[in-house]
Amino acid sequence: MPYSREHKFRSRERILKSATELFCRYGFDKVSINQVMNLAKMTHGAFYAHFESKEALYKESFLEALKNSRAARLAKAPFSLRHLTQLVTNYLNLRDLTEQSGPGPETILFNDIGSDRSEIKQIYEQSYFSLLKLLETRIVALGKLKKLPFSVESSIVRQRARAIMAMLVGAVAIARSIQSDEERRRLLAAAQDQILVMLGVAEARGQFTYLG
Repeated sequence: MPYSREHKFRSRERILKSATELFCRYGFDKVSINQVMNLAKMTHGAFYAHFESKEALYKESFLEALKNSRAARLAKAPFSLRHLTQLVTNYLNLRDLTEQSGPGPETILFNDIGSDRSEIKQIYEQSYFSLLKLLETRIVALGKLKKLPFSVESSIVRQRARAIMAMLVGAVAIARSIQSDEERRRLLAAAQDQILVMLGVAEARGQFTYLG
């Protein structure tokens, strides 16, 4: 008797959930299909009824994490200074890494920085340009609303968006390699402060004010 569409959907979701958890912990190369299926409590043979390869599963895991991430929700929020700062200080887990409610797409990708696999490089590049475009769009919109104290010329906006990306990736990559919780918090807080400076704002007692 063939499985129902609902049963197939639930099985696929179990595989995706298990894969995302493992990829976040160990990265692409250290995770096998057997490990994914064991965590999902399914047989190895059932894998290929839903995914053609581990590479395809990795991509789907990333896209699923991206869709459910806090950044995706913030990206749809109204244009405001507060939402922009929340976006750039949360997208790449730029907060205490032990307080996350769930894995984000960046958690998967950080395990595979420098990977030689073309599939992973492609996903990484796509996510980079996607976030860069998102940041540029938000900055330009806020600039036109006179909520940012700098020019929104395309060259200036793109450079600020690139700088924010570099700060985000660098801070989190280093923080993930530091065992001291206190130093991680200090590092992430320092990066957040610098991002706000790049945006021309400062956070004080829950309120954002312009920097002169």
